[in-house]
Amino acid sequence: MTQNDFVKYLEYEEIQCFEVQKIKQELNLANRTINEIVENLVFTGFLQRIERGKYCRANFRNENVIGTFIAKNSAIAYWSALALHGLTEQFPNRVFVQTTQLKKEVKFADTTYQFIKIQANKSIGIMYDGFGNYKFPLTDIEKTIIDCFDLPQYSGGFAELIRAFYRAKASSEKLINYCNEVNNIAVIKRLGFLAELFEKKNLARFVKFACSKVNRSYDLFDIFGEKTGEANSRWYLRMNLPQEKISGIVNNSY
Repeated sequence: MTQNDFVKYLEYEEIQCFEVQKIKQELNLANRTINEIVENLVFTGFLQRIERGKYCRANFRNENVIGTFIAKNSAIAYWSALALHGLTEQFPNRVFVQTTQLKKEVKFADTTYQFIKIQANKSIGIMYDGFGNYKFPLTDIEKTIIDCFDLPQYSGGFAELIRAFYRAKASSEKLINYCNEVNNIAVIKRLGFLAELFEKKNLARFVKFACSKVNRSYDLFDIFGEKTGEANSRWYLRMNLPQEKISGIVNNSY
């Protein structure tokens, strides 16, 4: 295969990102042949190297597709997913990718990709956005909310997360299913408290489920806050963020 043949192949198949080893196997090419072709195309500016063995077309800049291409069994998640679902007006300065594999941070084309490893059973609630080669996986609204409460350091801040949950049109059934898999009782209590506070009638079943999971160990409502505040004996939460401040967060714009 010549270099021109390879370019025609990428064009015909509409391939934007690829792994050298997979292309080699599909086209039955020798190591030297595929390596020389790819190196020449990088040199001429047709391709860009994302990381070892992974490349994309030089003019391709879909961060969500690239992020989920870099790591296997992955999905756009956390703060990045909040933004894609329209649940936040603040945009992260990096792309957050949830994956079942251990993966170091990658910097490519002025974008930082941060990978958060999860257990395989927690890789649920995945939907897809985009079309064709621009299609990528991301966590749905309910899984995004739960993930962010589970690991709020990747959510853009606790106040931002409260706003997101207030705005979200969530399903009780999905919240219950995902909470059972994530299995973080403190998260369930916080979400149950907020669903009740915000009078989300469509989440009545979830509130009932959350009540059944309450234990007798007090957790901080705001995980980043001080160990102070009134004790909420219904949800066994230490309310270090008073209710009036929570109301202020959801009622005030930025």
